[in-house]
Amino acid sequence: MTPARDPVSPPVALAIAGSDAGGGAGIQADLKAMTAHGVFGASVVTATTAQNTRGVRDVHAVPSAHVASQCDAVFDDFDVGAVKTGMLATAETVETVTGVVEGGEAPLVVDPVMVAASGDRLLSPDAEAAYEELIGAATLVTPNADEAEVLVDAPVETPTDAERAGRELVATGADAALVKGGHIGDGARVTDTLVIGPDGGGDGTVDPDSTTARRFENPRVATDATHGSGCALSSAIAARLARGEPLTTAVADAVDRMGAAIRRGYDVGTGPGAVNPTAFDGGS
Repeated sequence: MTPARDPVSPPVALAIAGSDAGGGAGIQADLKAMTAHGVFGASVVTATTAQNTRGVRDVHAVPSAHVASQCDAVFDDFDVGAVKTGMLATAETVETVTGVVEGGEAPLVVDPVMVAASGDRLLSPDAEAAYEELIGAATLVTPNADEAEVLVDAPVETPTDAERAGRELVATGADAALVKGGHIGDGARVTDTLVIGPDGGGDGTVDPDSTTARRFENPRVATDATHGSGCALSSAIAARLARGEPLTTAVADAVDRMGAAIRRGYDVGTGPGAVNPTAFDGGS
C-alpha cells in the first residue's frame, strides 16, 4: 500500500542575502538556521561569492532587477512571516530590497553586512549610505561592533559604547538594535546589547535616552571558527519572529543557541571552519 502524505505546514521566513560557495555563511547558513529554528526558509540571492574556509576570492552581484523578480516570486506564493536581509552588495540592490520590504507587515531583521572579519569594508560609501532607509524600516538591526561604528560614525569598543550605538540606531527609525559583542574586547565573556525603542522605533524623532536596553552575557568560546555566526544569529531571530515570538524572547532564545553553534562548529576545509546553526543544547 502506498503511504498517504503527511505534510507539515511550518511558518515561512525569507532570507535575502549572498551565496557562500563554501557553505558556511550567507544563504546557506541562513537556511540551516531557519530549519533548525522551526520554519521553512525561502531565499533570494543577491550575489554569488567564490569563497571557502580561508577567505573570499571573488564576488559577483546579481542584477537588482533579478533580485526584485526573486522577491516577487516568493511573496506571490508564500505567506512570509518574517524577512532577514544579509549581504546586499550594491547601493542599487539595497534600494531595491528597501522598496520591496518597507511598509510590509512581516517583521524585518537587517544584518548590515558591511565589514569583513579582517576589518576590510565590503561596501562602497554609496551602498553604506543606502542602508539608512532599510534600517529605518527594520524591526531589528543586528550589526557587529565594526558595522555599528560605520553606521553611527563613532567607536564601539565597550558594552557602554554598544548601548549608545543601539540607541542611535533606534533613533533613526529601527524598532530595535542588537549590537553584537564578539568583536568587543577579548575577555572571558561576550556581551550582546539589545536596545528597544519605546514606541516601536519612530520616524527619527525618538529620544535615544527613552529607549530600554538589555545585555546578554555568555562565555566566550576559544575559537576562530566563527564564520557564519552573524548570518546564523539574524536568521534564527527572523525564524522565531515568524513563529510569533515576541522580539525580546526571539533574541534571547537565538543568542542562547549561538553558544552551541560555535562550540560545535563544523571542522571542515583547511581554514578555521564555520559555525553549526543546527547545533542544539536544549530548550526550544
